[in-house]
Amino acid sequence: MTQRFSTDILIIGGGAAGLAAALHLAPRARVTVLCKGDMDTASSTWAQGGIASVTDPDDSVESHVEDTLNAGAGLCDPDVVRQTVEGAAGAIDELVRWGVHFDAEDNHFHLTREGGHSFRRILHVADATGRAIIETLTRQVLDHPRIQLLRDRVAIDLINLSKFGRHPNRCAGAYVLNRTTGHVEVFQSRFVILATGGASKVYLYTSNPDSSTGDGIAMAWRAGCRIANMEFNQFHPTCLYHPHAKSFLISEAVRGEGGILTLPDGDRFMSRFNPRLELAPRDIVARAIDHEMKRTGADCVYLDISHRPRPFIEGHFPTIARRCREFGIDMARDPIPVVPAAHYTCGGVLVDGHGLSDVPGLYAIGEVSCTGLHGANRLASNSLLECLVFARAASRHILERLDEPFPDVTAPHWDESQVTDSDEDVVIAHNWEELRRFMWDYVGIVRTDKRLQRAQRRLDLLKQEIHEYYSHYRVSNDLIELRNLVHVAELIVRSALSRQESRGLHYNLDHPETLPRSEDTILFPGFPDRLDVLQPAAS
Repeated sequence: MTQRFSTDILIIGGGAAGLAAALHLAPRARVTVLCKGDMDTASSTWAQGGIASVTDPDDSVESHVEDTLNAGAGLCDPDVVRQTVEGAAGAIDELVRWGVHFDAEDNHFHLTREGGHSFRRILHVADATGRAIIETLTRQVLDHPRIQLLRDRVAIDLINLSKFGRHPNRCAGAYVLNRTTGHVEVFQSRFVILATGGASKVYLYTSNPDSSTGDGIAMAWRAGCRIANMEFNQFHPTCLYHPHAKSFLISEAVRGEGGILTLPDGDRFMSRFNPRLELAPRDIVARAIDHEMKRTGADCVYLDISHRPRPFIEGHFPTIARRCREFGIDMARDPIPVVPAAHYTCGGVLVDGHGLSDVPGLYAIGEVSCTGLHGANRLASNSLLECLVFARAASRHILERLDEPFPDVTAPHWDESQVTDSDEDVVIAHNWEELRRFMWDYVGIVRTDKRLQRAQRRLDLLKQEIHEYYSHYRVSNDLIELRNLVHVAELIVRSALSRQESRGLHYNLDHPETLPRSEDTILFPGFPDRLDVLQPAAS
């Protein structure tokens, strides 16, 4: 028999957005938070830089708004940008109240500067801001009697009441795989918040943890939500290049504090691409590095901050310095080998200013969402800020509706009687590798129409194979994530093919110009899709 859980609000994802929302909601509601694993599985944990907020008297809200709009290349929603920037002070106050200790100097926040920002406005905890925030929020969540934090849970699909008889379209929970038991559980709730992060794992090289598989975006799409701007995938310009490093980010702040980019021969090249040099927005820097690597045949470029004093480097970047030393690199003496890697999904589930999606009862906050803040390119350190501002906005909107009537519906059990355990796991591993490889080759930093069409054809074949597998075998963590990655990859490719220009993070050699009028790319669900079927759930 399927195990069932009931709660007022179900939050899927245990990063900054999900944990902050839980703390806002818990005084008035029972909250359940589902995490794939421990806190290291959340992308928020690995955010090195910090949070953008206007605290310097020489800085201004208007300047932060302008920098965000400029980075977004004409696609930001000005109202959302202002809402987020103006909400920064309150978000910082909440973090301090919860127990986050930002670096300070002379009784003021120590501020650093990152690419695209006109002023020093990045609050940080050394170079491990995300970890400090997640550790603090996790402690608060675990101590709260009305919050249940469950680990090793992977959501499969959302429960939509319209699929179960004569009920209105509304989200009422999720089917979830318990990775420990191997069985599917049913979580029913009055409201659901998706805080599942982005989809960078769709690419071969990424700065994010293995959990960044686009689960929330894919589930929302299958539940009937519009998805927007998926062609804008931010590639962080500087990830450590080493055969044993896997994925490790070298913070934007290294360039903000004077780090310079050079070719292997020592040639400094950013002057050929942008007058802001290393402080240009990430899309420009990533594309410049990609161009120089292809032009010269180099495996990587180098980020050099060795001209700064050792105490400064080790004081500001202790985590990075320690990680580099593990691979024989001394930041105070040696340049750091770096390459671009998939880092942030600017598009996602289309939501309003409250984080509410097209499906009643379903909210999306953080990287999984498309709020209109980032447009065609995210400004550095605006993402953690967005998590916190929209966690608060969504929570307020839910609490105002907590007492509204809710249909008395019991979702069907998950039926495992028609499937067997798989002895063909090699198929999943092969498909996973193939997907990430051709997405990197065909749908990466620089694109062409022909490459995108090739990717689309390969996705059609993968979907057929995954459908056959999904129909005959018990679901597993790898199968769930592969299914979601294929859906997300398809959304990226469809969005990229529909944009007949180059803008922000989307650069197509066949359409290098930027059109005078900017429009969001919005995809509407509803066409038949073999992976949309909730199978093998009982009817």
